[in-house]
This record gives sequence, structure tokens and C-alpha cells, in this order.
Amino acid sequence: MPGGRLLSAGDPLWFSIDGMAPGWDRVTVTSPALERPVFLAPVRKGATRSTELDEIAAPVVRPGLRAGTYPVTAAAHGRTVATASLDVAAADAAEISRFVVGPAKELPGGDTSAPVRPGSAVRLVLVDLRPAPEDSLTVRSPIFDGPVTIRTGSADDPGCKCDDPGTVYAGHARVRKDVPAGRYPLTAVSHHGRQTTERHVTVLGAPAGHGGDSRPAVGAAAAAGAVLVLGAVVVVRRRARATASSG
Repeated sequence: MPGGRLLSAGDPLWFSIDGMAPGWDRVTVTSPALERPVFLAPVRKGATRSTELDEIAAPVVRPGLRAGTYPVTAAAHGRTVATASLDVAAADAAEISRFVVGPAKELPGGDTSAPVRPGSAVRLVLVDLRPAPEDSLTVRSPIFDGPVTIRTGSADDPGCKCDDPGTVYAGHARVRKDVPAGRYPLTAVSHHGRQTTERHVTVLGAPAGHGGDSRPAVGAAAAAGAVLVLGAVVVVRRRARATASSG
């Protein structure tokens, strides 16, 4: 899946296959995670890549699945030509694409927290691709004096979600002045207390105003992966669907 994103029941998908030998005519894609098979054909005569034969009725992840990884098989005339897998989350599970903290005056970049300094003001941003109906979340960390509330529609929302189509929760806090340099957990509780997400943040040694300026670290999401089997690659991607957003 692109960027390692999880799927859940009802998620629409699209499939493609590349690397087929010229002259192929039809591939059938099946998986225990799908409601129905998907049929692929060459995008044009002699092409090695495919198009879906039924692009109107998108295949979807079937309901009632347990969380786990499900195989996907692409077959032509009874012969397996490629395989892939679908990572399926539990029903109603959060899918946190970004959970970062960084200097309050900087835009948080990528999916990795920027280093912070003791006593400094920081901004927290969390993006949930499968949010529950809740307007605020609680974040805890040893670097703060107490729990921090992050909200939808917050003035701390950086506006640019860095291609995240989910709901943005944002807020601000101040790092304790007495925090020693080190790496600390950052924990958010969401989905009405049912989901806990943990990331880490690095605290530099010098207090705010006593050293160099800390800049946000920019991370890069992993590219969509596929498995090469018998000369063909099957690629699985989730189609975009409407998601609530705070801005």
C-alpha cells in the first residue's frame, strides 16, 4: 500500500499490473479481503500494463475481516502471474499518518518530529485518516508539565497538511525547562480512549535561547511497494474517498 496505509471494511481500491508479456489478454485478481474478483486487461493492444475492465464499480474491502495481512493473487489462464498483500486494520481503528512536534514558529515538516529545546514553545500536529467523531485529543509526554489538548480547527493548525487527506488536530505547549537531553515518548489518546498512538521526540541539551536554532526534520514517506513474481508486478492502491478535514 502507498505509504504503508492500512485498509478497513468498505475502502475502495484500484488494481493494476505491469510487466506482462505482450499478447496477454486478461488477468483475474482475487483476495480473501475483497468482496469480488477484479478483472484486468491490457491498457491497449500489445501493452504490458493493465486497466480495470470495470472502472465504475470499484472493488472494496469486504466487511467482517479481522485485522491482519491478506494475500492478493493475480492469475492468467489458471497460472499465477503476480502476488501482493493488503494490510487491513480492525474496524473503527485510527490511522495516524502524522503525529509530530516541533518549534512553535516552524511548520512541522514530514512525519518525523523536529528536535526541541528545554523551555521552548512547541506546536503539536496529529493527522488521523480515520478519525472518530471527536473534536479534541489528549497528548502526554515527560517533556511537558501535564496533558496537552490538541483540537480540530485550532489556530495551531499549520494549514499545509503535506498531502494528508485526514482530520488535523493541533495545539501548543512548552517544553519543561529542566528536561535533560534525550529521546522521549509522545503519546496521543484518541477514538474516545480506545486508541493510543506513540511517537518520539528528541530534546537537545541547550535551553531555548542558549544555542543554535532547531529546524524541523523533513521525512519522506515510503513509496508504494509491489511484489515481483514470475515476471509481473501487481500494484494495489486505495482510491481516494471523502474524509472530514479541519482545514
